[in-house]
Amino acid sequence: MAEIFLDTETTGLSYKEGHKIVEIACIETKDLIPTNKIFHKLINPKRNVPDEAFKIHGFSQEFLSTKETFDQVASEFLDFIKDKKIIIHNANFDLEFLNGELGYLKKNIVDKKKVVDSLSIARNKFPGVSNSLDALCKRFNIDISKRTKHNALLDCELLREVYINLVDVKEPKFNLSPDLREKQKIQKQFNAYNKSVIEISEKDILKHKEFLKTEIKKNFY
Repeated sequence: MAEIFLDTETTGLSYKEGHKIVEIACIETKDLIPTNKIFHKLINPKRNVPDEAFKIHGFSQEFLSTKETFDQVASEFLDFIKDKKIIIHNANFDLEFLNGELGYLKKNIVDKKKVVDSLSIARNKFPGVSNSLDALCKRFNIDISKRTKHNALLDCELLREVYINLVDVKEPKFNLSPDLREKQKIQKQFNAYNKSVIEISEKDILKHKEFLKTEIKKNFY
């Protein structure tokens, strides 16, 4: 099963209070290695963007007014995440908004059974300290210099790096290309016929030198 690293940005803290999604980002991975498949949408919330939210993500109401609305991207979003494990940091927050929007449209909601909350993993691993995405990046020495504002797409990539450290998968397995697999097969066959190294004695070396001298005299003198 492929994985999806997911993040959203919103106009506020609660869907129940009338706040809306303004950005959705999903990065697909296979064995935690990016497949280069990305779902990323800026969304017109059809409402104002409070100053507090603007300071966090930098998306103004005017800027978002020309973007697609959630109902226009919902089906594409559901197709992208279908049958995949979804990894979210503080999943309850994002799922409240996503399932609120999807439920309003009478579409299938995101199945919580397929969601892994990296915040819960972090709290179990590092109890009693901050486990925000920023704090975890600093703990694992992950570069966050580009994170001047909250950006869902960048946060998905940072979350992927954090998650790899959280679950102690330091070196994800890379899928070998057919060419590389064939090269390794040939190398294995070659090694099978070259298992031992024959050492030449000093006596044999001297005999070889004498032989060469004799042959040279015969042919060139």
